[in-house]
Amino acid sequence: MKLYYSPGACSLAPHIALREAGLPFTLEKVDLRAKKTEHGADFAAINPKGYVPALELDDGSLLTEAGVMLQYIADQAPASGLAPAFGTMARYHLMETIHFIATELHKSAGALFNPAAPQEWRQVVHGLLGRRFGFIEGRLGDNPYIEGAQFTVADAYLFTVLSWSRPLKIDLTPWPGLSAYVTRIGSRPKVIETLQAEGLI
Repeated sequence: MKLYYSPGACSLAPHIALREAGLPFTLEKVDLRAKKTEHGADFAAINPKGYVPALELDDGSLLTEAGVMLQYIADQAPASGLAPAFGTMARYHLMETIHFIATELHKSAGALFNPAAPQEWRQVVHGLLGRRFGFIEGRLGDNPYIEGAQFTVADAYLFTVLSWSRPLKIDLTPWPGLSAYVTRIGSRPKVIETLQAEGLI
């Protein structure tokens, strides 16, 4: 498999998942502005959506969208415990969490990277994210991971989006549980390995 990524972007989540799953893969960095890969390929021809992540499978087919990709990765290494088995209620709850991260956190926070976004709109989004952060902190409770005692691909995704709080200047102090969560996930050996591979630490 080959993961097309941009350092620190949402592609960080499947990158973490691949390392946590212990699956063989290669990386190819993408310049999202130029739409070129590090080897000079036209990324728009690889993924017409024009954004990362994109996962090229061994048969040459392509998977996109982080939430789907994360589950695919987990299912390639079921013994890793990165996702419950399909058909179980635990799997549906995981899918629910991934969908919430994608639609309520990722899309809102990601849009704040647009330098042209008006200040008034940014304030509205900050307020929305604050309410969502409050919900997710309550959902986390005293658990080490978002689905309970087991690290799953949802944690790779949630950690990725919460890690954007620093470049976006979002203060997580009002949510100490989330601050502790980011520190806890960021200290996992495979997460550290991923961050190092992307040049983020």
